[in-house]
Amino acid sequence: MTYHLPAGKGLGGPYTVDVTPEKAGWGHAGLRVLELPPGGAHSFDTGDSEWIVVPLSGGCTVAAGDDFGQETFELHGRADVFSGVSDFAYVPRDARVTVTSTGGGRFALTGARCTRRLPARYGPASEVPVELRGTGNCSRQVNNFGAAGVFECDKLIAVEVITPGGNWSSFPPHKHDEHRPGEESVLEEIYYFEFAGHDGIPGLGYQRVSPSGPGRETDVLAEVRDGDVVLIPDGWHGPSMATPGHHMYYLNVMAGPEAERAWLICDHPDHAWVRGTWPDQPVDPRLP
Repeated sequence: MTYHLPAGKGLGGPYTVDVTPEKAGWGHAGLRVLELPPGGAHSFDTGDSEWIVVPLSGGCTVAAGDDFGQETFELHGRADVFSGVSDFAYVPRDARVTVTSTGGGRFALTGARCTRRLPARYGPASEVPVELRGTGNCSRQVNNFGAAGVFECDKLIAVEVITPGGNWSSFPPHKHDEHRPGEESVLEEIYYFEFAGHDGIPGLGYQRVSPSGPGRETDVLAEVRDGDVVLIPDGWHGPSMATPGHHMYYLNVMAGPEAERAWLICDHPDHAWVRGTWPDQPVDPRLP
């Protein structure tokens, strides 16, 4: 199994990234990245999955319909992932969706197989909780647009993370690959990366995933660049390292078999102590 998909390796039809449960070799989480030219449009069937459409750059119109009617949402979007939080649209399973963009842009479709059919809805940027997590060189910003307990979905969990250049995210390393009620949930996870360039030089970073036990042996040390994807079916994941001078963005898509939709994690016992140092350091002033 290939867990690191460099940009261009995850192509599928009209998508620059097309990760389905079948391609990932798991049961639930999916991600597509759709690029549209000015005036472009694309339609797809949601099938057995729920989806959140979130602009990475540009704005779009999202129309979701079935035999009983159609809902249409205007997404203002943003210039790029580093310029602010975006609004988004949730579309349910068993629907026909059309995304159109007058000015063109790039749009993430975060998805998860589900059983309940929830109503289509609009999520305004002003209602996305922004969390500053960690301090010092572990400081990062989490845009919890599709987090559990924030926005209702059946199975899908999706958030964005901004990490200033030189900082470490996803640290201490953590995992969510065992069913331990109230302590840890089983979630597949997709990381999608973008980086801020400097004087025309593209950015880059590094992603680590290490085995967490017998039968959970995912092992990745990847240099990641714009458009890269890392698949995490199990294992300790972190750190996600942004090289100095280049801010790092990643989009996390999670879903799993648990009856309760919850993000419950277990820190790596060798590194959990790091959290105890955070109260003694300031948050990186480059955030939010």
